Amino acid sequence: MNWTVALPELVLACAAMAILMVGVFRKDDAGFAATMLTLGALLAGGVLVLGAPSGTGFNGLWINDAFSGFNKVLILAAAALALIVSMDFNARQGIGRFEYPVLLLLSVVGALVMVSANDLMTLYLGLELMSLALYVAAAFDRDSVRSSEAGLKYFVLGALASGLLLYGMSLTYGFAGTTSFADIARALGNVPSTGLVVGIVFIVAGLCFKISAVPFHMWTPDVYEGAPTPVTAFFSTAPKVAAIALLLRVLIDPFGAMITQWQQLIVLVSIGSMVLGALAALGQTNIKRLMAYSSIGHVGYALIGLAAGTETGVRGVLLYMAIYVAMNAGTFACIVAMRRRGHAVERIEDLAGLARTDGMMAGFFAVFMFSMAGIPPLAGFFSKLYVFLAAVEAGMWTLAVIGVVTSVIGAYYYLRIIKVMYFDAPTEVFEPRAGGVSLVIAGTGLFNVLFFLLPAPLVAAAAAAARALFG
Repeated sequence: MNWTVALPELVLACAAMAILMVGVFRKDDAGFAATMLTLGALLAGGVLVLGAPSGTGFNGLWINDAFSGFNKVLILAAAALALIVSMDFNARQGIGRFEYPVLLLLSVVGALVMVSANDLMTLYLGLELMSLALYVAAAFDRDSVRSSEAGLKYFVLGALASGLLLYGMSLTYGFAGTTSFADIARALGNVPSTGLVVGIVFIVAGLCFKISAVPFHMWTPDVYEGAPTPVTAFFSTAPKVAAIALLLRVLIDPFGAMITQWQQLIVLVSIGSMVLGALAALGQTNIKRLMAYSSIGHVGYALIGLAAGTETGVRGVLLYMAIYVAMNAGTFACIVAMRRRGHAVERIEDLAGLARTDGMMAGFFAVFMFSMAGIPPLAGFFSKLYVFLAAVEAGMWTLAVIGVVTSVIGAYYYLRIIKVMYFDAPTEVFEPRAGGVSLVIAGTGLFNVLFFLLPAPLVAAAAAAARALFG
């Protein structure tokens, strides 16, 4: 049993337990100490992931390859950004307790397990570990009715999605006779049975819930709006990367022979997500709800690459998620900085005249909005370009055209935010930002602006990860 392949996850799990004990016994500034230790653990986890050996472990339940490594680094980076953004916000909101970073760390462990899953059992173990921590994190602001409601909605609907996933897994096990991805792939060498087709439909449905894809998106706007903003920032990045990676692994690896069956399903989900994300956000006045519908649309664009079912398509998806993490983390850092008179404000009109009261924040906010709209030469343009090219290469012209049209429609609500910041009359200024928030805004903003100068390293890493998945 090669346990060293899971060394990053084991270290992070032990670190979570140790940090919990530190928080219990340390009376003063326990929240700050726990956050610093968690950031250190995430950094250590990143180093271990980069040095982890390739191969399988735990009798084939676990797999380490370039694909898992790429996504794990992305998840750890997203978690670190969300944690840095949360420090000042949680302290000001009165929720700066030490349990918060521990919950995020346990959720990250679950996400890393998902990415390395090589068996249906490992898949479910990682998914539930990640989800249970997220349910609590959504309701972390106990004095807020909206936060409690968000946690409850996410829990109830998450339980339903877990049921769908388990039913699909049980059907797959019943008709394939195994839970191992490699053995399922061998079992599908013959003509797949109807039971397996139904099983894969339920598995895809369960995973679509985790990535907020239509028609399993209904929880997203309410949870994004109700949860504390740093929690929403985490929701929209790390767990989404893990769920997309798991969906790629499951459909390409064990169910690769059934591409004609699941491809139609992914195309429908992708089109539905793009259309709903573009249209439903048009009338939003709360920026967190707008970002929720925006995330639904972005998942639709990412799924274009999976629908292509090719190595080029998977490379496009991975590149899209990497750039999406940078865009989203920066945007939510700007939203965290929206505070007046000791309270967080979330309406789009609260940004009126920001360019004249805080030029730096307005400038980077505009960069994120232009990037999400896919305006060249920002990073968001290249993320969409790679998935659209994959669709065109696979002959999916209709999917690519719908993607371009919905991108044009979606650009309206991104540009509306820029218009409010630069052309509306200024309102009351925001409170001074914390250094960590400014650091995340500047770092992710510069990444979006300068990506076109040196895209090769990220593109090469995504290409190597895609090759590893296709073996």
